[in-house]
Amino acid sequence: MADIARLIEIVEPEAQALGFDLVRVIVFGKSEVGDEEVTLQIMAERPETGQLVIEDCAELSRRVSDALDALEEAGEVLIEEAYRLEVSSPGIDRPLTRAKDFSNWAGHEARVSLKNPVDGNRKSLQGDLIGIEDDVVTIEDKKSGRVSFPRADIHSAKLVLTDKLIAATRPLDSSGADDLIEEEQED
Repeated sequence: MADIARLIEIVEPEAQALGFDLVRVIVFGKSEVGDEEVTLQIMAERPETGQLVIEDCAELSRRVSDALDALEEAGEVLIEEAYRLEVSSPGIDRPLTRAKDFSNWAGHEARVSLKNPVDGNRKSLQGDLIGIEDDVVTIEDKKSGRVSFPRADIHSAKLVLTDKLIAATRPLDSSGADDLIEEEQED
């Protein structure tokens, strides 16, 4: 499978050059032998909005494709099998991957899957995110109460879509919306 750390070394400067923060880079799917297509998924955001619009995704996709193609031409193949490149905004029920995500979204409900069990035998937690301190995440789990664990023990974590999260999320970029309405009225 692909070397994620090396992919991040390539992708992050491309995202930063466009003024974006990199949220996540993952590779998933089966190889050519399997049924499923391999996907290189990149999530990024504008720091001021927490989102990307379609033009941002397209531009980052072009830059990453060009960088990966140049490396391949130079003899460094980062993903052996054929793959699909997917660039997106993290969305409202975003994954929590960076330390600042656990701090910025404290007070919101999260679902966490752990590599190692906590509180007896639990690997799945859901509840209000308390925050992070010294790379230890704390969540008020609905079943176990307050539980803390090292961020390194997280397999996956994401926000849960709630009314509170919707209310706290910045509105989507609506630039150009007035132009669309005016065009429709002219017809």
